[in-house]
Amino acid sequence: MAATVVRTVLLPVARRRLWGFAERHLRPGASGLLLYFGGNRLRSTQAAAQVVLNVPETRVTCLENGLRVASEDSGLSTCTGTRKRSQLDLELEIENMGAHLNAYTSREQTVYYAKAFSKDLPRAVEILADIVQNSTLGEAEIERERGVILREMQEVETNLQEVVFDYLHATAYQNTALGRTILGPTENIKSINRKDLVNYITTHYKGPRIVLAAAGGVSHDELLELAKFHFGDSLCAHKGEIPALPLCPFTGSEIRVRDDKMPLAHLAIAVEAVGWVHPDTICLMVANTLIGNWDRSFGGGMNLSSKLAQLTCQGNLCHSFQSFNTSYTDTGLWGLYMVCEPATVANMIHAVQKEWMRLCTSVTDSEVARAKNLLKTNMLLQLDGSTPICEDIGRQMLCYNRRIPIPELEARIDAVNAKTLREVCIKYIYGKSPAIAAVGPIEQLPDFNQICSNMCWLRG
Repeated sequence: MAATVVRTVLLPVARRRLWGFAERHLRPGASGLLLYFGGNRLRSTQAAAQVVLNVPETRVTCLENGLRVASEDSGLSTCTGTRKRSQLDLELEIENMGAHLNAYTSREQTVYYAKAFSKDLPRAVEILADIVQNSTLGEAEIERERGVILREMQEVETNLQEVVFDYLHATAYQNTALGRTILGPTENIKSINRKDLVNYITTHYKGPRIVLAAAGGVSHDELLELAKFHFGDSLCAHKGEIPALPLCPFTGSEIRVRDDKMPLAHLAIAVEAVGWVHPDTICLMVANTLIGNWDRSFGGGMNLSSKLAQLTCQGNLCHSFQSFNTSYTDTGLWGLYMVCEPATVANMIHAVQKEWMRLCTSVTDSEVARAKNLLKTNMLLQLDGSTPICEDIGRQMLCYNRRIPIPELEARIDAVNAKTLREVCIKYIYGKSPAIAAVGPIEQLPDFNQICSNMCWLRG
């Protein structure tokens, strides 16, 4: 929760709304700079391989204080309140540059983001460094952002998918850091003060935990010199050991919030998966893609490639479902989120578990081949501009301490076959107790013990 407050105080919501954007919806061809904390088919395949080989190199350098600098120069024309600047001065400077400034927080990472023309790279880096290292954290700003965060919490509570996933983490990772929401409990938001924020920054904002990533029209040598100048000495002032990540054991359990006044039931069921660096990650990603997603707006009916989508469409079992594979440093959640009519909840859960058991026992090579191709396509489509590329560089540097080349990722995906997929699914799904979160009219949701027993073989 402190990370969220630090992020919002360093970059107030008024500014985030002024320059606000959804990171994955920026125009293609734009680029940015991120500061992280934590026959015809054959011709198309050949053309894609040539494009992959032409991807610019990701250059990485580590400073003496442990901060890593990573960049990809694609030759584009853009790249991505403090003691030096008041809030108004900062807003005017960003606006006059024609730049964007934003920040966001996940359960493991905090990101400060700037997007500007290549010629303004020195100013963009200086502004990011100024925000992170020289923020005044005034009492007035803290009080203003306290109210903003409480309003954001109210907005989150109206998004039932967010609510269900927060419940899912709370029950899967009970009494651990991952079990907490990103915004934190209301009592903490109301009581946090400047001392808490300063303590959080000095404890966690240390060189080895920070990556300065850039993509677009950026020179790595220039970025490196800027990083040395703005971050080289100041981060060394944060003395003390780097705090170790706490263990977050998974617990098979459930949270049920029954409300029969709601029109639809919202449910998530998941098993424990693996962290980013685990060798089974790719297999679980393929399995996740194979399950897929569906909602009633999809055409295709019984001709859909996903077997589960065929079942739900034929039996009218739900309004929508989407599979997910959420990875963290040393753990993860692999499962399905669904929205159902009250009367179809039990049948939908049965269909999901039956499909999971089929993955463990009888998935075919053709299905795996389709899922592998779709996974590779989705991975490449996500890197459709400098903004997601920059985000990808920062995340991979924190997770892997390197950026995995696309050809290597494709080779690791190609190495998956039906046999290895079945073995991995048996390892993580078969006979495991799941975590379940359900909200709404869930009277028909089967008993937890029955759901656990169906994680073995289902008959009929």
